[in-house]
Amino acid sequence: MLAQIQETKSFLENKTSVKPFTGIVLGTGLGNLSSEIEVETAIPYSEIPNFPVSTVQGHSGQLIFGTLNGVPVVAMQGRFHYYEGYSLKECTFPIRVMKMLGIKNLFLSNASGGVNANFEIGDIMLITDHINLLPDNPLRGKNIDELGPRFPDMSEPYSKDLNNKVFSIAQQNNIKLQQGVYAVLSGPTFETPAEYKYIQIIGADTVGMSTVPEVIVARHMDLPCMAMSIITDLGVDGKIVEISHEEVQEVAKEAEPKMTLIIKELLKEIYS
Repeated sequence: MLAQIQETKSFLENKTSVKPFTGIVLGTGLGNLSSEIEVETAIPYSEIPNFPVSTVQGHSGQLIFGTLNGVPVVAMQGRFHYYEGYSLKECTFPIRVMKMLGIKNLFLSNASGGVNANFEIGDIMLITDHINLLPDNPLRGKNIDELGPRFPDMSEPYSKDLNNKVFSIAQQNNIKLQQGVYAVLSGPTFETPAEYKYIQIIGADTVGMSTVPEVIVARHMDLPCMAMSIITDLGVDGKIVEISHEEVQEVAKEAEPKMTLIIKELLKEIYS
C-alpha cells in the first residue's frame, strides 16, 4: 500500500501547486460546498492512479485543490462506500493520500437518520463519538508501521478542540447545532423500524453508511478529525416514513449553507 500511496501522492503533486492545510470529505448533498472553493485544480477520480470511482448519485467524483476562505484545502467531492463493493481499505485510501500530501486536520460530512427523539429533519449534528457496526475494519490485516501503530487509541476519535470551536462558531451565528453519537451500518438499505430501535438502544443518536472508516484511518495516522451530520430522516417511533435517496439529498441541500459557514469560519480560526 505504501508504494500505491506514494505513486498517487506524486501524481497529484505534479498536478497542483496547492499545499493543503485541511482535507475535506463532502458527503451526500454537500458537494456544492466546492462552489465556495477557489479551485486551482479539479481531477476526476477516474484519472487518479489507485483511486476507486464513486458510483453514487449526488457524489460528483473528483478531487479539488484550492483555497476556502483563504486556506489551502483538498476536498473530496464524493466519497466511497462499503456498499459499492469496495473494501474498507479502498474506501479510505484517499485519506491516506491526503495525509501524505500534508493536511493537518480532516473535516467530514454526511447525511444520516436521526434516532434521537429530540432531533428534527434538517438538524445539523456535530459528531462526538461513533459506533462501528460494519462487518470489517479498514485496519484489518498487516499493519504498516510507517502509517501508524498496530493498536491505535480511539479515546478521542473526534477532536474536542475542533468541536469546541465549531460550537462557538454555531452560537455566534445563531445556528442550531445538535451533538451526539453516529452509528455506521453497511447499507445500502435504509434501516427497518426494528433496526432504528436497536441503534437507539445501543446509545447512538444517528445512523448512516459512511465516515467511520475514514475517521479510523485518520486517527491511525494521528490526524485530528471533525465531522458533522445532517439529519435527513427520522427513525423515531411514530415519525418513520418511507424515504428515498433523492429526498435525503434535498434535505441535505437545504442545510448546506449553515454547514458551509461553519466550515469556512473554522478554517479561518485554525489557520490564523
